[in-house]
Amino acid sequence: MKILVVGSGGREHALVWRLAQSGHAIVCAPGNPGIEPLARCVPVRVDDHAGIVELAVSEAVDLVVVGPEAPLVAGLADRLRARGVVTFGPNADGARLEGSKAFSKEFFARHRIPTAAFRTVTTVAEADAAIAELGKVVVKADGLAAGKGVVIAADAAEARAAARDMLEARRFGDAGATVVIEQHIVGREVSVIAFTDGTRLEVMPAVEDHKTIFDGDRGPNTGGMGTVSPAWTSDAVMTRVIREILEPTVAGLAADKIDYRGVLYAGVMVDAQGTPWLLEYNCRFGDPETQPIMARAIGDLGAVLASAARGELQHGLLGWDARVAVCVVVAAAGYPGTPKTGDLIRIGAVPDDVVVFHAGTAERDGVLVSAGGRVLGVTALGISVTQARERAYAVVDAIELPGKQARRDIGARR
Repeated sequence: MKILVVGSGGREHALVWRLAQSGHAIVCAPGNPGIEPLARCVPVRVDDHAGIVELAVSEAVDLVVVGPEAPLVAGLADRLRARGVVTFGPNADGARLEGSKAFSKEFFARHRIPTAAFRTVTTVAEADAAIAELGKVVVKADGLAAGKGVVIAADAAEARAAARDMLEARRFGDAGATVVIEQHIVGREVSVIAFTDGTRLEVMPAVEDHKTIFDGDRGPNTGGMGTVSPAWTSDAVMTRVIREILEPTVAGLAADKIDYRGVLYAGVMVDAQGTPWLLEYNCRFGDPETQPIMARAIGDLGAVLASAARGELQHGLLGWDARVAVCVVVAAAGYPGTPKTGDLIRIGAVPDDVVVFHAGTAERDGVLVSAGGRVLGVTALGISVTQARERAYAVVDAIELPGKQARRDIGARR
């Protein structure tokens, strides 16, 4: 097949890397320096929807895979399908599951999907009342905020400050004009990613993310500083996630007449009793969750995505390497605030069982430089978490990037 992958980050590099191993011809818009050896990169921005549609049509691609969430929320998949292009990624109505926390929480409640008690607010007074009512809370910007619009408040004072930061100071712009105040559930979080054609599900092995910038889960939230697959979850927990969260979601989308063909990425909190609670959905592949999943995937990913996009998802086309995959993110100085960019990157030698996925890189005057907050995702396979971690960190330590940041505890909590 000829496949167009839309995006320029680590997630897209991992997808292109896996698709290329099945012999597919790949075009990527706009791509990045890590993708260039694997695909023909075309300089069309992800927010240039007309340009992407025309590229897909002119290239006569068999499939488009949309990586980032913003173009899906803005309706890129709708425009592609309107031109007859087979597309893996939900239309705008389905992408609201990620694009609006308020919409998604109301969807969960309407379809009896287990989730934390919540209130949707638009004023400081409403936020203060919700915080007083719910106790210890998580404060979430309603719209897209690049994974940073969530504050797990230590107390009511921090919760009120976070709400004011979003509603009054507009830290996240229009994304924080509406805020969800959610009761804090204590437990351990896991990411469960599934493909769906609107009726059937194909569930990937679970992944554990490390969301904060510093070791020990300290500091502000980021888009993700590292991942491990498979996660710590048991078969019993995964069965409950599928039966109580994923399957009711697909049924709820159908009941609401939303034709959803793409990724359902569930952020799930599992409490001390083993009960899974749905925190949120993403409408696309996770980043950096995709990296270890693709490192472990065996089979023709393109055939699976195409079948889901056509509404006839085929099971059994993918298998999984028995080894563990650990991805460690190398971030730029200043991240997750204002990252320093334009710095020279030297990666050095990379062993066979390690892949360095490019997330925020560019090529300038023939050299590799940083071009974003999360710069690289070093992903290693090993027969154990310990071995995979050792292999990943050996490469991380050899990477030269001024002021680089990397958590040292990815995969340490098992």
